[in-house]
Amino acid sequence: MKNIDLNYKDIIQRRNDFPSLDRTHNGYPLVYLDGPGGTQVPQQVIDAMVKYYTTCNANHNGRFITSQESDAIIEESREAMATLLNAESAGNISFGANMTTITFSLSKAISRILKPGEEILITQLDHEANRGPWLNLQENGIVVREVKLKPDGILDYDDFKNKINEKTRLAAMGLASNALGTVNNIPLIRELTTQVGAWLLIDAVHYVPHLPVDVKELKVDFLLCSAYKFYGPHVGILYSKTGLLEELKADRLRTQTQHSPYIIETGTLNHAALAGVKAAVEYIASFGTGSDFRTNVVTAMQRIYSYEHKLAHYLYEGLSGINRVTIYGPSFSELKRAPTVSFTLDGYKPPEICSFLNEKGICVWDGHFYAIRPVEVLGLLEKGGLTRAGISLYNTQEEINRLLEEIKKIIRAQTK
Repeated sequence: MKNIDLNYKDIIQRRNDFPSLDRTHNGYPLVYLDGPGGTQVPQQVIDAMVKYYTTCNANHNGRFITSQESDAIIEESREAMATLLNAESAGNISFGANMTTITFSLSKAISRILKPGEEILITQLDHEANRGPWLNLQENGIVVREVKLKPDGILDYDDFKNKINEKTRLAAMGLASNALGTVNNIPLIRELTTQVGAWLLIDAVHYVPHLPVDVKELKVDFLLCSAYKFYGPHVGILYSKTGLLEELKADRLRTQTQHSPYIIETGTLNHAALAGVKAAVEYIASFGTGSDFRTNVVTAMQRIYSYEHKLAHYLYEGLSGINRVTIYGPSFSELKRAPTVSFTLDGYKPPEICSFLNEKGICVWDGHFYAIRPVEVLGLLEKGGLTRAGISLYNTQEEINRLLEEIKKIIRAQTK
């Protein structure tokens, strides 16, 4: 299958799809390196949401035309996400307000079938949305064990092997770290959880925007992601292996459909946003080549990852060459790594760096990015955390050069 890499000309043309890229601040074109916190949205997605509101804004399950059209949009969005994740069917895809809210609902449902003394494994690398809901279950007598993070930003898999046991009922961990870019060894984790009969729940929020996902290949039981991280609106998505939701005791009304995928969806969904989810997946697929939707999605994500990885590697090398900059997380010699680079600059706290860059029209994040535990473990929390720049498909080398030059200006200004 032919898979030609994206080039500079491709990206410059595609940047026209994003209205927000035309914005300036203090006379500078805005550089959006804040993608790990939420990407910009293409016109195609905006149009889909506007079309919903202007043509078929109605609640679901009615016998009239606008409700029927609304129902169709919801189902088509499930099908689009099933294709993106290679799920068994649209019936494996549930929607919610965001990944955190869904995880809290799921943890509560799972807690009702666990017994005191049974165990859950979490890690020191993860976003708090995949730690806090499970740590809360300690109130019910559930034992929560924490897998250690090594100084190089990689999980201690020997520690994982030592802590998983016959009492472990669930391992909850990320596919990629939103703070350090680390991609975890899920095949190894799946092998270890299978040996003890434990479920595997994966937070793929930071992975789905950058690399192809195949839930069948990963053999996960649950996987969560967020559409606003892959060029869509704020919607949380849950993949559940066939039949698993029916085993749980989720909070639900008597009037609710009592089977997957609806069983964990409380109240009316954001239908316009779901129209945007479908459009976002279709937008991603437009970067691919193939004879069917899934092939288009996979080849698109391969091309996007190749482009983003090269640009992030360029950023990594550029920062590595600046005196007083320390980069955290694995190097780009790793086979897989999310295109996210976090660093500190000796003599400055991350909020100071980000405030300075903002004046120059450059959007980057500071702090812990809700991945508070790894930042704490690395000893950076009291120092203001990290400065984080994330690459999305619309970023360019010129933008990276602007970031690198402004960081050098910060250093030059201090040495005068």
